[in-house]
Amino acid sequence: MSIPGDDSERLDATQALQVEFLKALVRVPSDNPPGDCAPHAEVAARLLEELGFTVERHPVPEPFVKTYGMKSVVNLVVRERFGTGKGPVIALNAHGDVVPPGEGWTFDPYGAEEKGGAIYGRGAAVSKSDFATYAFALLGLKQRPEGLDGTVELHFTYDEEAGGFVGPKWLIEHDLTKPDYAISAGFSYAVVVAHNGALHLEIVVRGKQAHAAMPETGADALEAATAILSAIYGERRRLTGIVSATPGIGSPKITVGLISGGINTNVVPDRIVMRVDRRLTPEEDGTSVEAGLNALVEAAVGGMPGIDIECRRIILAEPLRTLPGTEKLVETIQKHASEVLGETPPATAVPLYTDARHYTAAGVPTVLYGAGPRSILEANAHAADEHVQIRDLKAATQVIEATLRDLLRAE
Repeated sequence: MSIPGDDSERLDATQALQVEFLKALVRVPSDNPPGDCAPHAEVAARLLEELGFTVERHPVPEPFVKTYGMKSVVNLVVRERFGTGKGPVIALNAHGDVVPPGEGWTFDPYGAEEKGGAIYGRGAAVSKSDFATYAFALLGLKQRPEGLDGTVELHFTYDEEAGGFVGPKWLIEHDLTKPDYAISAGFSYAVVVAHNGALHLEIVVRGKQAHAAMPETGADALEAATAILSAIYGERRRLTGIVSATPGIGSPKITVGLISGGINTNVVPDRIVMRVDRRLTPEEDGTSVEAGLNALVEAAVGGMPGIDIECRRIILAEPLRTLPGTEKLVETIQKHASEVLGETPPATAVPLYTDARHYTAAGVPTVLYGAGPRSILEANAHAADEHVQIRDLKAATQVIEATLRDLLRAE
């Protein structure tokens, strides 16, 4: 890689290279499901090595990957030490796995087409763009390292869509990283300091099949499931009266997203399966919410003869909570974002969940900030024609580089 020495020429050349870097990542599918992401990790690793970085490849053993419904995961870590290395360790985390494209695209989901100042493709916004944001912010530090002290780590992982358990959580639990701060993938016009968690439960209702001409001789699992549904929707109404003290979060939510069961039209159903999504506010404890929901389900079918209930946890993602020390990240990002964007992005919370929560669970002050518009809707994230504006990519890179310089400033 050859970049001119003149500052303006160097900046233009670097930005052009960054756009091509992102396009190359978008062109390689990494849909999750099915979650066969090792090939994309290898492409990303080679691109990073072409930029001059030393890349650690950390493959996750297949049994652990399969536990979370995936096929292959290789986590990538880059470590760059500045000065004495005694300053803070700052992790920059983005995920390379993406949801499948789905229908309705007017662009090739893997074409990385550039049009109207934007790059289109699955993952262009969430969050392959922040592979580019963070890598090129770090590249800027390497090109001008004077006055810096500490370490920056790139954590490029591949299971955010499956919960982050073999991504950030894996890196932390296996002592592959111990950061003092973390910045995770986000958008340019807000600094996210908290977000919801999620509990996914599978509820299995078992009864006894019988001929439809004599339903009284069986135990109708669908009748019992109807009672459970009534209780859950009653709980939904109750939850609307609870509002989180964290701005941007709102109320807890509960949704029944999947239902299956039955044998035939003329048979009393003996088995019904439901999947429930319960969104947690930062004030809630996931284990307590789970216990309460289990009790609600059991009470709904209490006294129904021949009915057996099983509640199985699919996923429990605790919320991202604001830890002491987070304010330093927020203030520094806001200062530089104000200079670059001409406005100060608010510190806020969002009613969804990400794998950034694994950093705060380990006691690491964490915020979400990266390349993107004011909302997920504007980016078409997780929708057709997902895209990122190149100007937002460039701005976020400038903000992150300047933020890192402040945080790594040698005493």
